Amino acid sequence: MIYIISAAVALGLLIFVHELGHFIFAKLFGVGVEKFSLGFGPKVVGRQFGETEYLISAFPLGGYVKMVGESPDAELAEEDRHRSFMDKHPLKRIVIVAAGPVFNLLFAALLFIAIYMIGVPAATTKIGEVVAGKPAAAAGVTSGDRVVSVNGKTVNRWDEFSAMIADSNGAPLDIRIKRGEEILSFRITPETREGKNLFGEKISYPVIGVVAAAEMVTDRYPPAEAVVRGGQQCWKVIKLTFVSILKMIERVVPLDTVGGPIMIAKMAGEQASAGGISFLAFMALLSINLGVLNLLPVPILDGGHLFFYSWELIFRKPVSMRTREMAQQIGLVLLISLMVLAFYNDIVRYVFKQG
Repeated sequence: MIYIISAAVALGLLIFVHELGHFIFAKLFGVGVEKFSLGFGPKVVGRQFGETEYLISAFPLGGYVKMVGESPDAELAEEDRHRSFMDKHPLKRIVIVAAGPVFNLLFAALLFIAIYMIGVPAATTKIGEVVAGKPAAAAGVTSGDRVVSVNGKTVNRWDEFSAMIADSNGAPLDIRIKRGEEILSFRITPETREGKNLFGEKISYPVIGVVAAAEMVTDRYPPAEAVVRGGQQCWKVIKLTFVSILKMIERVVPLDTVGGPIMIAKMAGEQASAGGISFLAFMALLSINLGVLNLLPVPILDGGHLFFYSWELIFRKPVSMRTREMAQQIGLVLLISLMVLAFYNDIVRYVFKQG
């Protein structure tokens, strides 16, 4: 049950944020909004406020904002033309469409900022294991030692320490270690190790042969620093998401890694069980994925509409109705194919337990 509730909360909130972006800028630019829906398909429950009907629909995998005159061939009364979406300048239409995915990215940044203010777990520089036969062991480093500096730069967290090793390119490192009350200095030259990166590609990287101890602390940051760190983390994940999509197109990342609603529900439940911070981080990642995917120039997605309106803005004439219809059909086929793939992977992974 926690899986279903967690997934409903996460998806519902992210869809709401996305559609809210479209809604706010439509209203700001004087476009009439007929419906604001969480979900697709038949109405489950709804309420009319002013000109807009706010509703929850049967299929929760998305949502929509229905604007006056959204379709180029919509028939409108003369008094409604000034409230029509298609009657607005292309730049305004671009802003309205882009607001949805941009709100998802901004929401992710806010979540990361909140996480850094609440507190993130971090490993200290205490060494838990020294691998026999590796450079650290040969130099005399032992389990229980605590790294205090590398090349004269103070380090307090394991991720800082590991990053400095990774950035060394195999050059010798001057490492100072605290052992009891004694400070010891070592000059250690990393060795090259073969492995795989996040995408399964073979890479070489420097190591000295130490493993972090299970000593964790919680780092909390003041608002100003949390804003900087949260923004940086959001940008890192955005770039990683784009790279992941590119790697998938190149078939570096296999298609069977694509997940659907069952995978999302399972992950949401697991992260909710792990604690509030884990769940917030999961929502931030999901929000970035939703924002980035919607910005791709695929017809039927926001990115496809952005391409059409940008074309109109640059060339001073709209894309022909025939071209738009063909592109929408192609986009629909691609979207359905992706959904079928995601459902298939979920069934194989969780029903037949082959993943």
